[in-house]
Formats: sequence, C-alpha cells, structure tokens
Amino acid sequence: MPVKDTLEGKITYRIKRCKTPVFVREDFKDIGGYDQVGRILRGLVKKNQLISLGYGTYARSKKSSVSGAVVPEMPLPELAKELLNKIGVKIVPSSAERAYNSGTSTQVPTGRVIGVKGRIVRRIGYNGRYISFEKVTR
Repeated sequence: MPVKDTLEGKITYRIKRCKTPVFVREDFKDIGGYDQVGRILRGLVKKNQLISLGYGTYARSKKSSVSGAVVPEMPLPELAKELLNKIGVKIVPSSAERAYNSGTSTQVPTGRVIGVKGRIVRRIGYNGRYISFEKVTR
C-alpha cells in the first residue's frame, strides 16, 4: 500500500484504484500543480508502473508473462479508444470495419486504424507502434 501523504503516494493510490487503465495529466490536477504531476508521472514511467502513450497520456503497465517486458494492461487499440473517449473525441467505425461488417470485404480489420469524427493531432502508441486515425464524415 503506497504512502498517501506524499504527492507520489496520492497519485499512485489513485492510479491503482481507478477503473480505467488510461490517464491524462488533467486527471490529477486536484492533487498538485501541472509540473509537479508531470514530474511524478515521468518518474512512474521510469519505475515501470506506467507507460507513456503520447504527450501527457499514460497507461497502467504490467510485466508480460511471455517476454518479461513491461507492457500495457490492455491492447493498444482498446487503450486508444479509452483515451479518445476520455478526451472527448467521438469514435466511429473505420472504412475497413464498415466494409468487413457489411460483408463487402473478407479482410479482418486489425484495430490499428480508428475512425474518428473531427480532427485529432495526437499520436497514441508506445514502443514504436502507433494508432492511425481516419476521419469519417458520415
């Protein structure tokens, strides 16, 4: 159980208790200042308790039972969808998902392309693997 009287302890405690595995820096703005929270989150990334998914976005991590490497708790496409919901971006099926679901294609979508309504400029990913976004107008 983390010591809750320090800023790092409070942030660690909130991360462990939170139902969602993704976090943005703004989730901790009631605990401390912008720079303080950022410093603590970067420290938790170095301690392998979190994985950085992009600018100001983090995911809870675990140790892989196969390789022993530190990996996120959920697959990258699911983390990206959780994160997009958290920051208020509307997610819609991509063109590949629509084609597969309608039966016009037999190619199974990988989930690495996410359809969004509106504009998004974030890069979401880790370890050299990133999610692509497709702007869907319908």
